[in-house]
Amino acid sequence: MATLRQNIATKTKLSSTLKSWLPILQSPINELEETLSKISEDNPCLNIESGFTQSLQEKTSQAKNNTRGLHNPKNSIGDKIELLTIYEKGLMETLEEQIAPPLFPTQRSQDIALEIVYSLDNEGFFNVDMDEFLNALKEKNIESSPEEVEKIRKRFCHLEPSGIGAKDFEESLIFQLDVSDLEGQDYDIALQIIKNLENHVKFKKYKNYEKIMNVIKKFRRIPSLDYQEDSSVVIADIIITQEDNNIELSLNESYYPSMIIEKPTLKNVEQDSYFKTKMKEARDLVDALDMRRATIRKIGLMIIEYQYDFFTGGEIKPMKLKDLADEFGHSPSTISRAIANKFLECNRGIFPIKSFFTTAIDGDTSNASIKDFLNDLIKNENKQKPLSDIKILELIEKKFELKMVRRTITKYRKQLGILGSSQRKRMYEMSM
Repeated sequence: MATLRQNIATKTKLSSTLKSWLPILQSPINELEETLSKISEDNPCLNIESGFTQSLQEKTSQAKNNTRGLHNPKNSIGDKIELLTIYEKGLMETLEEQIAPPLFPTQRSQDIALEIVYSLDNEGFFNVDMDEFLNALKEKNIESSPEEVEKIRKRFCHLEPSGIGAKDFEESLIFQLDVSDLEGQDYDIALQIIKNLENHVKFKKYKNYEKIMNVIKKFRRIPSLDYQEDSSVVIADIIITQEDNNIELSLNESYYPSMIIEKPTLKNVEQDSYFKTKMKEARDLVDALDMRRATIRKIGLMIIEYQYDFFTGGEIKPMKLKDLADEFGHSPSTISRAIANKFLECNRGIFPIKSFFTTAIDGDTSNASIKDFLNDLIKNENKQKPLSDIKILELIEKKFELKMVRRTITKYRKQLGILGSSQRKRMYEMSM
């Protein structure tokens, strides 16, 4: 009975703060302050003090103490923050600024476009299950169809970085072709080359072949490449410390903003009603931030429990995103967006939280382990004789002592944005 009452109390609190909790939970730690400021910008009862800037100031102070004799009185705190390069405009922020008229003229088109942005993978591709995506829209009270989503997604060819929002490598090249200077017959030939890239030499007789190939060579292979964060500027949400076999978890709260509720002096009844509403909103926002802390901590504890062997030097084991979703009573797609762009720091390095949620291949082998090995194979392959999917399959089966089928290898290769062997050979030749 006590557990039931606790669950009811939790659900009641969640319902009053859910509107704020989800966007706050989904925000990366370096964008948390901005998210809170946007939600509370018209609330005179809430004052937000930057934890991000204070943390930068502390880092700057430490840097100053470590560089005695190099003091430059002309350097302001802003200059030092810039030198630290802790924060740069990220891909999400860049895309969000472009989701506006005239390209996305209605609020509905903007909402769907933003959901597409939040569903992009690390390389900038829209590689999602459409049914899950439509369910995610439904959670936000948007009933849509695959046709409508596709119509809006196709407009991403006009966004920067070029190629963003495409479903795969080929479509990304087509997006970039659509906004290139090629037109008329040159455009038609370029489109044929992209759809038959491994045999592009058969178009050599076309008079503008060299011009077209020079344009295609400049296209991005990975749309988000210019925005992929370096590990030196990643800020971890979860910090794991280890001493012998003792593992402890802490949150990186030094970057959390302070939220101060200030009750104003009331002058009349109308103000009294207005400020009561704003005070409640302020308290809900504080509750939502506390719920973010509790949620991230719970995620961290689940990762430690499931991935204990990893923290002691082993491999990442299969861990289902559904298990985490069930814990919080939300769909896997909602939780997937919630843990996107969040990182965990431990003695083995800094890792995306998403990397701990993998699908089992066989026993304790995860698809993440397979993909990491596949990536290494491609990085070290002979550029004159790239590995075929059959050869990759043989090497993976030998390495992990399991049986797989070639189409699985092909699927993983495409998910990693890796071209087929003949296409890679052509790309290697072009780069040489």
